Amino acid sequence: MVVVVWAVGLALPACRTPAPPYDYSKEPDPRRQEFVIGPSDVLRISVWRNPDLSAEATVRPDGTITLPLVGDVMADGRTPGQVRAEIAQRLGGFIKDEAATVAVAVTGVNSYRFTVSGNVEKGGLFTSKHFVTVMEAIAMAGGPTRFASADQTLIVRPERGGKTRRIPVNYTAVSTGQRPEQNLVLLAGDTVFVP
Repeated sequence: MVVVVWAVGLALPACRTPAPPYDYSKEPDPRRQEFVIGPSDVLRISVWRNPDLSAEATVRPDGTITLPLVGDVMADGRTPGQVRAEIAQRLGGFIKDEAATVAVAVTGVNSYRFTVSGNVEKGGLFTSKHFVTVMEAIAMAGGPTRFASADQTLIVRPERGGKTRRIPVNYTAVSTGQRPEQNLVLLAGDTVFVP
């Protein structure tokens, strides 16, 4: 009887169905969409024919910028196009519509931050002026240590409601070109964990 229970116990792990493969194509590529503004980014707001209403503003930690006549405008989590539309709409109450042509440009990218932690040479919080792939992020952290299980690397991606999503990355398969789809572009706030 004991032998049968032992044999069944050994067979059960072998019967488990493997987890379905991760669908990397569903992950967003920030290079293919309009930039999302964050705290510390620097914006240049130009109002055509109204230099007094034009300004350069740094997004404060609370996510807002302050402009003449308009006051506070929420910029965090929005694209330059969305911020431009709100400023133009709010200015429309003060100046003629045809003169309320507004342009919003991001002149300083400071909100693109991500973390690399675990068994890497120099983990920590990193910033970049351009988008970074998971392999570039690990390289910025000095690469995996000799104790790392780099083939079990994870991208921990924050979602709405305080939840996170874990995205598996096989470091060796990506570095040898076997799984290029796993070399995702990081989003602001991502953590790359190398166990």
